[in-house]
Amino acid sequence: MHEYFYGAQSSTYSFIRVPTVLFTDDQYKYVSAEAKVLYGLLLARMDLSAKNGWLDDQGRVYIICTLSEIMEKLNCADNKATKLMNELEDKCGLIERKRQGLGKPNLIYVKNFLSVDNAVESRFKSRDNHDSGVAEITIPDPSKSRPSNKDQKNIDLRYTENPIYPGWDTDGMSEYERYKEWFRRQLEIDILMLDHPTEKETLEGILDILAETCSSNKKEIRIAGDDKPKEVVKSRLMKLDSMHIQYVLDCLKENTSDVKNIKQYLLTTLFNAPVTISPYYQNRVNYDLYHDKL
Repeated sequence: MHEYFYGAQSSTYSFIRVPTVLFTDDQYKYVSAEAKVLYGLLLARMDLSAKNGWLDDQGRVYIICTLSEIMEKLNCADNKATKLMNELEDKCGLIERKRQGLGKPNLIYVKNFLSVDNAVESRFKSRDNHDSGVAEITIPDPSKSRPSNKDQKNIDLRYTENPIYPGWDTDGMSEYERYKEWFRRQLEIDILMLDHPTEKETLEGILDILAETCSSNKKEIRIAGDDKPKEVVKSRLMKLDSMHIQYVLDCLKENTSDVKNIKQYLLTTLFNAPVTISPYYQNRVNYDLYHDKL
């Protein structure tokens, strides 16, 4: 049972601040509550970005927050996270995403909630809803999206931490083959191969390493000289997406040291990718901005 707050205890915790105006002003009445919460999460990152000097050449503060981070914070699938980001950008103009290309994460500009573009406001008012007279926000859902494990309540609990469950087109496939096929879909390897035709062997090698590691019978996996519990390694690897693989390819291209064990190097880079990708690309952005000014 939860305890009560006493005295000034409540001030000792950090909170996500969602501006009250988003719930009281008519211009935001058609924005979903979940999108407003996401806006609060993104807004909370602005202070840190400003302190770190994450400014573009016009002095505008931006943040970097990947889709994977949003999925983790909101405990939702990629389809839902994408829908909420689209709602904030396309439906109410509270954020703006700037593509960097080359597999780099988008720069996100969190806009001032006290100002509104009349064109954006008119888009809300012009939408019709024949049932209630209130504008309906509709965003097409892909026919198939990767669900979060917690949404699949009909799946045997033994497999809630493992997407390779019975019935997943697994007839006649070994566990290794199942993991390899799952990662091929999850990481959109076929698309990456089209974008990087000279890296096909490397991408196949990455698939092999991921499938081999996740299907291993070992209790511990060696990462950068340290033995880590297999489940910890497996959990991290299964959070990867195509952007992380693009990042690994970039690391390979820029590495100039003599790698003695390329397999171990790749596994370590894959394992660290979720926590190193943002600082890596931010450093590149800072470098480019600095040299552009020169």
